[in-house]
Amino acid sequence: MIEDKNTQKTSLAELGEFGLINHITKYFKAENATTVKAIGDDAAVLDTSEKQTLVTTDLLIEGVHFDLSYMPLKHLGYKVIMVNLSDVYAMNGVAEQVTVSIAVSNRFPLEAIEELYAGIQLACNTYNVDLIGGDTTSSTKGILISVTAIGKATKEDVVYRNGAKETDLIVVSGDLGAAYLGLQVLEREKQVFKVDPNNQPDLDNYTYLIERQLKPEARKDVAGILKELEVKPTSMIDISDGLSSEIMHICSQSKVGCKIYEDKLPLDPQVISACEEFELDSTMVALSGGEDYELLFTVPIADFDKIKGNPNFSIIGHIIAENQGLNLVTRANQEIELKAQGWNPLKGE
Repeated sequence: MIEDKNTQKTSLAELGEFGLINHITKYFKAENATTVKAIGDDAAVLDTSEKQTLVTTDLLIEGVHFDLSYMPLKHLGYKVIMVNLSDVYAMNGVAEQVTVSIAVSNRFPLEAIEELYAGIQLACNTYNVDLIGGDTTSSTKGILISVTAIGKATKEDVVYRNGAKETDLIVVSGDLGAAYLGLQVLEREKQVFKVDPNNQPDLDNYTYLIERQLKPEARKDVAGILKELEVKPTSMIDISDGLSSEIMHICSQSKVGCKIYEDKLPLDPQVISACEEFELDSTMVALSGGEDYELLFTVPIADFDKIKGNPNFSIIGHIIAENQGLNLVTRANQEIELKAQGWNPLKGE
């Protein structure tokens, strides 16, 4: 993609903070009944109900969480909303509102911020959530985005990480590892571009992988599917840092152990072929890749017949006693200790 350097750019300083807020939020409309007042006052006003309120926040920083050399701003706007909605869905809740705060350096013109908010608006419209506020300020370098999502769930529906019990089945939605491999493809093409800026990448064989990295979809549908199946998870978490890290969170908080079966891990064909090309172990990628934004949950073994064969889910293991540890059962039927090698936000790796 070759950028047109001659397009007109509008300085953010020309608009000022409130001018910018008015400009980028004028097309956002409140759709949820719980949103009494969205943007335009000192605080948003939400109508509380008999349901419990879920609140989650994420901070994303240029150069740490995203690279604008291959992440289009519209995709970035979409993704920052997905990251937060995924946490609400991991509580078995329904997301209703978001706030978005940004800090931007003077290298970003108004047109760039419009692109970012176009992605935010698309996400809000697609997932039926209302943008109800946030903040804008300047940054000395790059762009920082903080998003808070607010959701609701009845007390009976909320699912925590600490409810897994021995003999529970371990289930995951969708497939794993594609987002990590999408990142590897984009990083490789970035290095090629540095050497030869005229080189045009051929990404046809990696469309699914790149989409999973640049435009992930939060699993809003899982709560409804489970309710239809009359299954309530005993614990649940979203897969942002990698499957191994997430099952460790569940096991630690539930005081249990687990067995994950290597041959049960759901892998897309593009993941398998890309692993061969990059000479990566597909199991390592599935366990530690991260950014899949699928849901990992446990259900009572009595619900096996309800879950088995459902195209949305894969049963990948079961919960065992805490003193039996956390284990991966290989295709050769050997048990090895499960280790967390996923994303560590404080190490940046």
